[in-house]
Formats: sequence, structure tokens, C-alpha cells
Amino acid sequence: MPVISRPVVKLSVVIVNYNVCYFLEQALLSVRRAVEKLGQPVEVFVVDNNSADGSVAMVRARFPEVILIANRDNPGFSKANNQALRRATGQYQLLLNPDTVVEEDTFRACCDFMDAHPDCGGLGVKMLDGQGKFLPESKRALPTPAVAFYKMFGLASVFPKSRTFGRYHLGFLNKEETHEIEVLSGAFMLLRKAALDEVGLLDEDYFMYGEDIDLSYRLTQGGWKNYYFPGTRIIHYKGESTKRTSVNYVFVFYRAMVIFAQKHFAPGRAGLFSLLINAAIWLRAGAAVAERLAVRAAPLLLDAGLIWGGMYFLKTYWEHNHKFVPGAYPPQYMAVAVPAYIAVWLTSAYLSGGYDQPVRTSRVVRGIFIGTLLISAASNFLDAWRFSKALIILGGAWAVAALVGRQLVAHFIKYKNLHLSERRQKNIAIVGSGPESRRVRQLLDAAQVSARVIGYVSVGEEPAEPGLDIPSLSHSVTHSSGEALGELRQLDDIIRLYGLNELIFCGKDLPASQIIALMLGLPAEPPVAYKILPEDSQYIIGSSSKDAPGDYYTLDIALNLYQPQQARAKRLLDLLSSAALLALSPVLVWFQAQKAGFLRNCASVLLGRRTWVGLRHLEGPARAVPAVLSPADAANSATPLNEVTLRRLELLYAKDYEPGTDLSVLWRCWRRLGQ
Repeated sequence: MPVISRPVVKLSVVIVNYNVCYFLEQALLSVRRAVEKLGQPVEVFVVDNNSADGSVAMVRARFPEVILIANRDNPGFSKANNQALRRATGQYQLLLNPDTVVEEDTFRACCDFMDAHPDCGGLGVKMLDGQGKFLPESKRALPTPAVAFYKMFGLASVFPKSRTFGRYHLGFLNKEETHEIEVLSGAFMLLRKAALDEVGLLDEDYFMYGEDIDLSYRLTQGGWKNYYFPGTRIIHYKGESTKRTSVNYVFVFYRAMVIFAQKHFAPGRAGLFSLLINAAIWLRAGAAVAERLAVRAAPLLLDAGLIWGGMYFLKTYWEHNHKFVPGAYPPQYMAVAVPAYIAVWLTSAYLSGGYDQPVRTSRVVRGIFIGTLLISAASNFLDAWRFSKALIILGGAWAVAALVGRQLVAHFIKYKNLHLSERRQKNIAIVGSGPESRRVRQLLDAAQVSARVIGYVSVGEEPAEPGLDIPSLSHSVTHSSGEALGELRQLDDIIRLYGLNELIFCGKDLPASQIIALMLGLPAEPPVAYKILPEDSQYIIGSSSKDAPGDYYTLDIALNLYQPQQARAKRLLDLLSSAALLALSPVLVWFQAQKAGFLRNCASVLLGRRTWVGLRHLEGPARAVPAVLSPADAANSATPLNEVTLRRLELLYAKDYEPGTDLSVLWRCWRRLGQ
């Protein structure tokens, strides 16, 4: 019987995915094109770590050639990669992030480089963020205690090109030249299978982060070389699959550095490194928390200061001109009473939606009016704190003026107009063919994106309108969104002429290499955001900066659950219900199967760490807190519900949410509040 030989696999691509379906789709489309250009056998693995956003179904439907491993839990980045690497047979094996886009020649160029450099164990490439800016982590040095110290305490940022202080990102090496480096990025890590067989797979002690540094170090210790190769480029929407600005990221990333130090450094150096790392953890975490609080509290604090200053002026004026009994108000008026007034006014304005976007003056007026009534009513019962009804009314009027005035100034600075309820629309141009341009506009309309589509830029398969001469056009010309603005060679002029804020590239009409070249070739001024519509996709994908999460326009349903007013109502319901349950806990706790869990959940919901009812089977936004109960828990069913039904019930709950639904679920499931 003849033996059928299988073709030798040149490359194995491994992508680990967790809840970034929209980016994974684009990554796989770019991989498919790069595989075609390579022209040699390739196997592609996707390991999904129990995503709840439809990633598995999307891969099965759109990419039947992909070898899919669907985990029922999230074992972490290292374990998931190793699951595929143990099955991979390629001569070269690529670890690729799902939030990346590779050029069409990336695989061919990288495999050619590996073929020409038999001593190369690992290869990294030139990475760009979603705006076309070079990502310095494309090339890195080993984070020794000195290198880590310079990085964590800011010296590397101050002196990025210094051979001493800038070693972390090797800023002194030309990013346009090939270099031998120490550490590769896990976002794109091309490995030689022979080298992996010698040094081993990823260390599974690392849940996320640090595993790329560890493997890079083991490759060099095993006698292999790591290279930075700028002969091809990829887009890495850094920040999306790993929220790098979060406090959790600070802890996870730097703890991974401690694991690395304890594993590879001598005891004395590891101790010093751990001390530096732990100091950096608390500094960075503290700074992250402080920054977040400052951003959120700044408008409230500014409004409080404005109101307090106005109240001081009103008090002084009233004392000298209208006070029935001459004389100054007691010190506790400004020290205690006025801060209490301000707290009531701002709380009432907040609950009325006065801080929601877009701003509505009516919400501010309603909130301050209700607050003024509450203050006036409360003062009737507190004789010792009854000062002046007139000052309360005048203070309420001033509070409205202060809040609206501050919001007007902030709005004018940002949008250059005084229409509070309106945000300045984006001016968007689509780069692609007429049919794809129409599809982009349909997606933008369906997603209710506040933008004005000026027109589209022809990519060459169809001519611009006869006689269209970009330099001679007047700014007063108004174009319909279906009109060709010009050709690709005129893109720079088109951006300036129409004051464009955003370009959307059609992936069906433009190869990734051309999109990247355009990002790099367009001038930095005026600033323009870039997004991509992948072929046959429902997502328009982009990222504003390397540290910001990726964003996208999509046909996803707007969920009522996460609208600001409903979110506040839900939080208020959680507070009141938790307080009531705690008050009744001496009785209720005896009816709970998990008594300690009941008390713990009451406390967690009261502190805002959990919510009584929410999404447990359907993926919510990153800001959502865990839920004790699912709306599906209250469903009457004689048989267990399958996962699809559970998610559908939660989607209906989120779409049509109202606080009464939570009360209904709590009433039906009150014996299960300790779960």
C-alpha cells in the first residue's frame, strides 16, 4: 500500500482570543491574505479562552480552514498558546495577537529571513499602533534591575535614545535597521520549532504578560539569537485585548516581572529586583487610581468651588444690604451649611442627568430645583441651621448658572461652539470603491454615529468625476456622501481641503500594506484618525492611541441597561435593597442555603463591587461589575436552559431594562441571594 506523504508545513500561526471578535476577524482576514502570498503550506490555530462575544461561531462560519480550540474556561495566555504549539507542526511557529493586522508579504518576508539566518531562534517585526505610530516595544532589552529601574521611574522616557537609560526599548537602535535584540514582543513572536523543542514552550506560571520575556531569555541562553526585523510591518491595536491603563494591568504586569526575576536572577539580584518592582507597583497603581479619580471628580470639584465662591459673595452682599437683623452670619454657615447645600445640589443634578453627555440644560435646572426644594424643606426642621430662605433660592439660581456656565466653557474649548446639546460632528471620508463606500455609510447610519460623510476617495478601479480638480475647489462646495472626492494620489489635499477628522479604509479594496503605507505617508498635521472596514465585516475598527482601547463602529444593539439614567437607577436600587436586606438579615439569613455568602453579597453590592441582577452568561462592557443573579435565574423551566437560551434571555433583559425587572428577579430568587 503506497504511503501518502503530507506536505511539510512551513508556518504555524497561533492566535489566542478572549472577547475581541471584531479584531480577531480582521486579524484572520489579514492572515489569510499573507498565507496566499507565502505560497507554502500553513496551519492556523485559534485558541478561544471561553469568549462570550460570538468569537467561536464567527471563526467556524467565516474561517473553516482554521483549527479552532474552544476552551470552556480561561486558562491564561501561556497555557492557551501551548495548547496549539503542542499540536503545531510548522517549521516556524508564530504567536500572534488577535488585535493585529499583518501585511500581505509579512509571512513570506519573515520566513525568508529565518531561512537565511539559521541561528535565529525568534524574530520580531516593526509594529505600528492604529494611527501608524511606531511601537517602541518592537525591540526590547532584558529587564535587568538597572534597566527596569530606569523604565519604571521614568528615566527611559526622559532619555529614550540613551544607551544607559533607554535600554528597555533600545531607543538608541535605528528602528529602520535589522538588529540582534534580547526580548521579543508576544504580539508577534516568530519562533523556530527546532529552538522551541530545545528550550521548551511558554512558562505556564505566567497567566498573562512576562511569558514573552521569559521565552526570549531562554532562547538566548540556549545559544539562539533573537532579531528585530523592520522588513515588514504589522498594525497592533495595543490596548484592546489587554486594558493597559487599568490598575489591574499594573499589578499583573509587574507581578510577572517578579516571577521572571525569581526564576532567572541570582537570589541577591532577584531580591533587589522584587523590591524595585513592588515599589513601582504601588507607585504606578496609586498614580493610575489618582488619575482616574481626578478625571472623574474634576468637574464636580470645580462646580463645588464655583458654587461655594458664589455663595460667599451672596452671603456678604445679603449681610450688608438685605439681612433683617444686621450682622454677620455665624462661621458654621460657610463651613458646614453651604457645603451641605452644595452636596445636595450636585447630588441632585447628578441623579437628574446633569453630568450626562450630551449635556442638557433642562437636566441641570431640574436637578438644582429639586435640590433647592429638599434643602428648603429640611431647613424647616432644623432651627439651629435655619439661616435664610432667600439665600437658598439665590444659591440655587447661582448653582444653575455656575454648572451651565462651566459646561459651556468646557464645550466651547472642545467643540468651538456654544450648543451644549450638540457635539461637533466628525468629517469622514471613505477610501475605497463606490460599493464599499455605500456599505460603510450604511454601517455608520445603523450604528448612529454622529458624523458627516463628505464622500469617498477612489482607489483606482473607478475614475473620479469628470473635470474634478482638487486644488481649484472652493471650501463652500457641499458634497453628498455618495460623491467621489478625488483619487488616492490627492488624499493629502483632500484631507486639508475638507477638514477631515477621520479616514475609513475599505479592506476589500486596499491591501494592508497599502493602508499602512498611507498611514505612514500622510502628514501629522492636521491630525486624522484611521479606521478599517475589513472585507465582508460588520465592524469598522480603529484605535486612537497605543495606550487606549481599540474602538469600533458596529451594528450592535444599544442596550438600555447601560444608559446613564438606567445605570443610576439600578445603582440606587442596589443600595436601597442591600440596606433593607442587611436590616432584615437576622431573619432572612436562616432561609439562605449559603448564609455567609448572603451577608458577603449584601456588603459587596452595598459597596458597588457587585450588583444583585445582571449579566452572567453574556459579555458586558469592561466597566460592568459581577452579578449575583442572572435574569435567567427567574425563568420558569422544567429543564435546564442551554447556553444560547441563557444569553438570549440576558440580551432581552439588557435591551429592555427597567428597575422593576430587578425587583421581580429578587422576589423570585430571594432564597438564592447567597450564591
